[in-house]
Amino acid sequence: MADKFATYSTGITGPAEDIFEIIPNDSSDLASATRALNVAVSGTVRVTTVSGTTATVYVAAGVAFPIRARRVLATGTAATGIVGMA
Repeated sequence: MADKFATYSTGITGPAEDIFEIIPNDSSDLASATRALNVAVSGTVRVTTVSGTTATVYVAAGVAFPIRARRVLATGTAATGIVGMA
């Protein structure tokens, strides 16, 4: 497959290059930090950001929610079908 943009650097405002399933966990960080979250079913998502702040955010289904998260907690998370975009 040709990738016309392979030689360009990807900035934080560029499109995600990777997507991975997230299973919320109160004690484990994600394998890599996110650029954004996306959910299949809208609801609250409790996250710890890369800077260490823990908060609850509301994420609408099908919308990329820009947040640099290092952990998605099970406690306080109601949204389902969560994917990380990096």
